[in-house]
Amino acid sequence: MTGLHWGILATGGIAHAFTSDLRTAGLDVAAVGSRRIDSAREFADQYGIPHAHGSYEELAADPTVDIVYIATPHPGHVENALLALDHGKHVLVEKPFTLNAAEAAAIRDRAAEKGLLAMEAMWTRYLPHMVRIREILAAGTLGEIRVVSADHTQKISTDPAHRLNALELGGGALLDLGIYPLSFAIDVLGLPEQITALARLSDAGSDAEVATILVHPGGAMSTTVSSSRGAGANTAQIVGTEARIEIDRVWYTPTSFRVITPDNEVAEEFTTDIEGRGMQFQALAAERLVAAGVTSSDVLPIDETVAIMGVLDEVRRQIGVVYPGER
Repeated sequence: MTGLHWGILATGGIAHAFTSDLRTAGLDVAAVGSRRIDSAREFADQYGIPHAHGSYEELAADPTVDIVYIATPHPGHVENALLALDHGKHVLVEKPFTLNAAEAAAIRDRAAEKGLLAMEAMWTRYLPHMVRIREILAAGTLGEIRVVSADHTQKISTDPAHRLNALELGGGALLDLGIYPLSFAIDVLGLPEQITALARLSDAGSDAEVATILVHPGGAMSTTVSSSRGAGANTAQIVGTEARIEIDRVWYTPTSFRVITPDNEVAEEFTTDIEGRGMQFQALAAERLVAAGVTSSDVLPIDETVAIMGVLDEVRRQIGVVYPGER
């Protein structure tokens, strides 16, 4: 532990999950900020946080805070992150990092200007099973990787006012759900050289289902499917010439996987056994980076985060989804 003091910006469900895991890991939470002081005080009381603020500006200015976790809906990420950075705070920004690549680049550039850490809270990349998978890939155990596939499919409200359906809130399956399998494919295979996307849009104009085929360096391919209209298997696999990895449901949370040979023999089985939901691992990584004086994650560099947002921009261009503020 580096002794960093965390500030939590917003008090929604994801902020509760993250703060609970910070407590599980024994990390210090100094303050919470909300647009409503009653909400901030209730949150602070629940987690034993010493300072509660009735505005994001007050949280960003709090001298007891070193790093701010941005937990607002994604249309607010760029404004909230820049606010924190301008007050000298490192930022861990909930995924999707922003609405688009231009906003992501603005955060990256401001953080670089200030000499501060800006990191995407793609917590899956920091989970123990993903750490082990990257070790296996680096060792060449799978041979040449040919195919990666993953889905993120959930049954969510069809109410047009629901955050996941409302375009003015950045709604749609892609940014909330599709970001997971797309980031996973890019983690394994690198940024794509070709992108093909199809979608079914909701009555509100947001993407209810999205499918992608990406071609990566060397010709390897990835396929992803995301949906907010039906709950699927939520599994993933990495197929190589010498073996494959099958990741169990729910693949983007702490789970198990197997390395399987072409003869269907299990060469390795990995099972995750941790406390909490698993969001603490990204926080521990952020603390290590700050302690080392590093301003970009080695697991998910900020330039890669910006590039991934560019991939999502291209997917949206192909499926015809534009957010109101972008017009």
